[in-house]
Amino acid sequence: MIELIILIGLAIFALSYYYNNGENVYKFFVTQVSNAYEKYAPYSFKEVRAKTKELGQEYTPRQYLTQIVIFAGVAGGISYLYFYNLIIAVIYACIAVAFIPYLAYLRCQKVYSEFIFEQIQIYCTNVIMEFNTTQSFVKSLEGVRDSGILEDPVLQDVKTMIDMSYQNGTIDESIVFFNQKYPYYMVKNMNQLFLQITKEGAKDSGQALENMSMDIDTLVEGVYRDQIDRKEFHRRFVTFGLALFLLVMAMQFLLGTDSYLELISNIYVQVILHAIIIINCYFLITGEKFYYEDVGVE
Repeated sequence: MIELIILIGLAIFALSYYYNNGENVYKFFVTQVSNAYEKYAPYSFKEVRAKTKELGQEYTPRQYLTQIVIFAGVAGGISYLYFYNLIIAVIYACIAVAFIPYLAYLRCQKVYSEFIFEQIQIYCTNVIMEFNTTQSFVKSLEGVRDSGILEDPVLQDVKTMIDMSYQNGTIDESIVFFNQKYPYYMVKNMNQLFLQITKEGAKDSGQALENMSMDIDTLVEGVYRDQIDRKEFHRRFVTFGLALFLLVMAMQFLLGTDSYLELISNIYVQVILHAIIIINCYFLITGEKFYYEDVGVE
């Protein structure tokens, strides 16, 4: 059986080399994966990944290859120590590698979410500062637009707000547009305050805006504190999740290898071991999802 797996691997290598006209097989593999990604990935995620690359936080092919080796090695090693079956170990290794694109997706979403949150923080803070000078919401938006401190897509959306305000002669629709695009509490609260000031006027708008600025600082501090807590949670969570896989190995140590091999010859025991692996993996994936999602949401 081992010889068969080796032969299959050599055949895949030879075919890859043949169809690639002699180019490096590793580069060929990366190219094919990239082409498949460009063809089937959702357009919205393509934008997210492009921004992640622009920020210099996208993994390099070498880093992805390292992930493949680690995931395959850990999954294959653990499953082999569970079942002492090479075929099962290879299957679990392949399944583990198949989850790498999903984890990359979650990571890109996290990077993009943190970037957008920082941009929104800059937007809110600087619109308030501009308004203290111009006393006009639209003029404040124009000042922020021209300051060069915003980046796309937030910059483009601010330009859209300005255009909508001039076209409609009112800021109502532009505020609705931006609130729907970026449903952060600080955006909704600040825009609502500007809407109230513009329509009803305010004797002490400076004090109201100062209070709003302090509220934004508090919200931002809370979000950054949450990010620090998540990192610590993630470290402990992964350590605990991996430790769960070692419980069966501890049982092997207590029973002895021969007794354990006799035990796993029972089909019911094998089903239980598979269930343990699946449940532990689900536990780890759920934790990863929690760590990467909703970053920057107050």
